[in-house]
Amino acid sequence: MTKEILLTDLPSPITTYLDRSQGIERKAAIDTFDDDALVVDDGRRYRGTSEIVRWLDRVVSEFEYTTTFLGANSDGRTITVVNRLEGTFPGGIVELKYRFVLNEQNDAISELTIAP
Repeated sequence: MTKEILLTDLPSPITTYLDRSQGIERKAAIDTFDDDALVVDDGRRYRGTSEIVRWLDRVVSEFEYTTTFLGANSDGRTITVVNRLEGTFPGGIVELKYRFVLNEQNDAISELTIAP
């Protein structure tokens, strides 16, 4: 069963990632991931801290954009956040789903999949 979640009720690793992933505070965003976490974005897979650092550095430097939270829900261990991005990328506006899976202790992200 899917349950709606308010932005203020999202687990700390997710809110920290969402708040810090776009700017000079990327180190705080990186620290929200398990050491062997998996990120899937644009069909590409990034495993572990060093690959996730390179992915995040590339994403942040490639385009300028703003993010608007549209909603979130949970169906067990998976929490999906929907954001609207507006920026300098092709098309200029996109709604993306960020599917997070937290580790067993709920203190770090073990998987993140970003897709339309």
